[in-house]
Amino acid sequence: MTSPVRVSTADQQLSLIDLQWQVSSRNGCPEDRLIQSWALASLPTESVPDDGELASIRIVDEPEMVQLNGQYRGKEKPTNVLSFPAELPVEVGLAYLGDILICASVVEAERREQGKAADAHWAHMVIHGMLHLQGYDHIDEQEAREMEQRETQLLAGLGYPDPYRPGVLDSDEQISTIIEVKQS
Repeated sequence: MTSPVRVSTADQQLSLIDLQWQVSSRNGCPEDRLIQSWALASLPTESVPDDGELASIRIVDEPEMVQLNGQYRGKEKPTNVLSFPAELPVEVGLAYLGDILICASVVEAERREQGKAADAHWAHMVIHGMLHLQGYDHIDEQEAREMEQRETQLLAGLGYPDPYRPGVLDSDEQISTIIEVKQS
């Protein structure tokens, strides 16, 4: 089955996102190119450099996520995404945004519980993490609305449904069918 995402990013640009896998199994996880393209899709075009590294995305199992969530947020439980924005001095001259950790098993459990397509939920988690690196947050209601609106816009641009809308489609096949209908 094909993904609804049209990956038009050059291989050179995909290398701007360092992808690390620290999971016991990649079953149910998207391909590297998809994760990297979702991350790049979250950026304004003018902020994508020609070379270097913009962010690291590390896909982890629950034990690592529990340890880091406890260490940095004081919560001894797994979470779907943790983001660590880089706080580099301007004089360093690097465009590096920071690091993202995504817990594969939590993302899979959420998507099943919420009845979402795997690629749609993974894309949402990658974009969510990347937006945190760009200064978005959801601590208060106004910030949350702005972040959710940006996530929804970016996901729609990639052909995915609104992740906050009730009754989101429950399979990749349904999403692909709707996109094919919209394009014809």
